[in-house]
Amino acid sequence: MSDVQTFLDRLAELGARRGPEPTWIAARRQAGAARFEALGFPTRRDEAWKYTDVRAIARGDFALAEDAEFSQASAAALTLPLDAHRLTFVDGHFSAVLSQLDGLPAGVALLPLSRALEENHEAVGGPLGRLTGVDFSPFSALNTAFMEEGAVLRLAPGTVVEKPIILQFLSRAGERAVMSHPRILVEAGGRSQATLIEHHVGEEAAANFTNLVAEIMLDRGAILTHYKLQEAPLADLHVASIHVEQGRDSTYTSFNLNLGGGLVRTDLISELNGQGATANFYGLFYGQGRQHVDSHTVANHNAPHTYSNENYKGILDDRAHGVFNGRVVVKRDSQKIEGFQSNANLLLSDRAEIDAKPELEIYADDVKCSHGTTTGQLDEEAIYALRARGIDRQTARGLLTLAFAGEVLEAVSLDAISERVELAVAGKLPERFNLAGLVEAAAALGDE
Repeated sequence: MSDVQTFLDRLAELGARRGPEPTWIAARRQAGAARFEALGFPTRRDEAWKYTDVRAIARGDFALAEDAEFSQASAAALTLPLDAHRLTFVDGHFSAVLSQLDGLPAGVALLPLSRALEENHEAVGGPLGRLTGVDFSPFSALNTAFMEEGAVLRLAPGTVVEKPIILQFLSRAGERAVMSHPRILVEAGGRSQATLIEHHVGEEAAANFTNLVAEIMLDRGAILTHYKLQEAPLADLHVASIHVEQGRDSTYTSFNLNLGGGLVRTDLISELNGQGATANFYGLFYGQGRQHVDSHTVANHNAPHTYSNENYKGILDDRAHGVFNGRVVVKRDSQKIEGFQSNANLLLSDRAEIDAKPELEIYADDVKCSHGTTTGQLDEEAIYALRARGIDRQTARGLLTLAFAGEVLEAVSLDAISERVELAVAGKLPERFNLAGLVEAAAALGDE
């Protein structure tokens, strides 16, 4: 049986247990399935997947999850400690018990995709799939074919949401690995403002496959801060495609924070379509063991007077492999734009590996653009300077590693997220550095 056929068989199982649905949904599923069957899984012969081997996904025997059962105590231990509006999904299934939707302000609609389709499928049908067609990648086609559940967020013009909105995706350990294909749709009206947190986490023994697609549309003057905190178990496989459409004077700020997962691939594409649109991409990935973390980003400057800024950091230990491919594309006649891109990587092991490829593609002449990448190890002179102050070598290495990550974390405005990342990085450093000890050492240095 071919790798593709295994997934098509699962799709047939899903169709057999699904009830009647609108014609347009069935047609899109069929289009997604047909495109996936024609393309097959990408291989390393495909330029966009040159450094990422997806055979672990292609050859996996993933079942369909049956329910959303999850211990409330276990979920509480994994949940971010934030006062927030929350939608929770367990292996792709919506969990009303683990969600918190009370007190949504006027002008905000936050629903699981299944309910949004039930209540008004025509309103969802227009925007769903407009940014991410089945031709983007085999994984986006696969998501469209399996599309059952996810989140729909709509902000009316002028709406400001004070509390963060969390989409929590829990991965459950079971007798058999399962797959899920969540879909996220965000429509932010003019001058609306919100913070969206996408949190992927799960039970330590989980070994599942998540294939997510997000479509985000920002009208004129809308502001969205989007945190993607990926802390999936180390045996989980995670693929995500995030597509953003920005209108005039809109601002999209992305924090792509990857700490978990055995194989992780994220595509982030922003279309800056209106003058004054700004895209900020911040990224931090930490890999250990044999983790593979691949980040692909594209900022398409489709209009003049648009701005993009990108800062991605990678920390790799053991035999971990990181990939960074960032592109800034300036379309013809898109004058007076600014596009800046920076990628820095820290290798904590001689066996860790990074493939970095920053790119500029410019078809206009009145622009300010720059890009660059660096890869290195900890500075021995800096370690020596700290040791001269009475700090042991292990603590000195830990302080410098946290300082390297701190350049991205300083931009994070939510303490619950920055502290979570700091604890994770400190807990995974060589010799299991203790964060409390590092903080005390840093405070002692500041008092001198």
